Amino acid sequence: MRTFRLPPGPFHAAPALPGDKSLSHRALLLAAMAAGESRVSNLGPGEDVAATSRALRALGVEVEDGRVRSPGVQNWTAPEGPIDCANSATTMRLLAGALSTRPFRTTLVGDASLMARPMARLVAPLGALGAAVAVGPEGRPPVTVGRSVLRGAEVEIPVASAQVRSAVAFAALQAEGPSLITSPGGFRDHTERWLEALGLARRLSESRFEVRPGPVPPAAYDLPGDASAAAFLLAAAALRPGAVLEARRVTLNPGRTGFLDVLAAMGARVERRATGLVHGDPVGDVEVTGSGLRGTTVEGALAVRALDELPLVALLAAAADGETVVAGAGELRLKESDRVAAAVRLVRSLGGTAEEGEDGFVVRGGRPLHGGEVDAGGDHRVAMAAAVGAVVAGGEVRVGGFEAVAVSWPGFGEALEALWS
Repeated sequence: MRTFRLPPGPFHAAPALPGDKSLSHRALLLAAMAAGESRVSNLGPGEDVAATSRALRALGVEVEDGRVRSPGVQNWTAPEGPIDCANSATTMRLLAGALSTRPFRTTLVGDASLMARPMARLVAPLGALGAAVAVGPEGRPPVTVGRSVLRGAEVEIPVASAQVRSAVAFAALQAEGPSLITSPGGFRDHTERWLEALGLARRLSESRFEVRPGPVPPAAYDLPGDASAAAFLLAAAALRPGAVLEARRVTLNPGRTGFLDVLAAMGARVERRATGLVHGDPVGDVEVTGSGLRGTTVEGALAVRALDELPLVALLAAAADGETVVAGAGELRLKESDRVAAAVRLVRSLGGTAEEGEDGFVVRGGRPLHGGEVDAGGDHRVAMAAAVGAVVAGGEVRVGGFEAVAVSWPGFGEALEALWS
């Protein structure tokens, strides 16, 4: 249990941010698939990224102090037992693709939360390339892969999942012949942009992508700050009229900026400045200035692009005037927790009004929020959103299971409290 009681009044802050978690996983995997030494700067500090590092070490890859030394994916060695992916679905899904052609079978497991996550969605897309993928009862982990010869194919993924697309791309790099990958839009396309920059792929349309098999070259990856982590501090500014939060050098990948669009629609002043590219992926600075918020509707591709931040949107909506509707976000129920139910519980715990929908929620704002106790349910995003609730609640907010933030940003609580210093 951690208690938050935050100072009154606005603030102006430009906090240091952790390295991007999504990009950290991808940089480590691509560096490990390459033969030789690669460098990864500003690696994310959370337990999820650490799980990927440990998994790669189990396969004979050296990962230390931002250096990745690998014999190349074709020479990875069989692990001594199942690989523990801890809480990280990204680790499990991306590794499943990368390991699919190895001459040994590997079993991927995780903690209780991960062992309840859906993994059957890997089977058909990887199977289209010829990969033999086995999952546990009801399509849950463990996931077992390997000993497959892959051939390029057209692969259609029915959900807008960047993790599944990346798993297929990592497998397709090792196939005989090119592959075409198609899925609904709205996903974060970090992997696709990076592979294109490395000369291993090309974009055919917004949602259609060709992967050309070949060796991944060693590279240097200078990772930007994590936009998903920054969102919680940006929300703190949006909730305090006159407050200003600058998030410098964060990813501006279109699949990651949905939350900024939601903030702007709710009345916060949002400024973005692109400053460069990391392997074809845009980075830049974001500044949010707080003002009175109003309700909005989040659905369709916008809901996909803001998916990780939707529990935070529920909190903002509780402090806004009017009604906010979130729909088309059924994937929220399949995260580290059922985030639809968790978002509604969070709002109600602080005195707000919210109702669940099948694939989203409705929040009716305008009522003063009060302090209270929120159970994070082992979910780092819910814990972070609950802590931000102390910005607007009239009293202290107690967050049960706050330690879950270590999955993505161990220092988040201190960063939030330091905004006023």
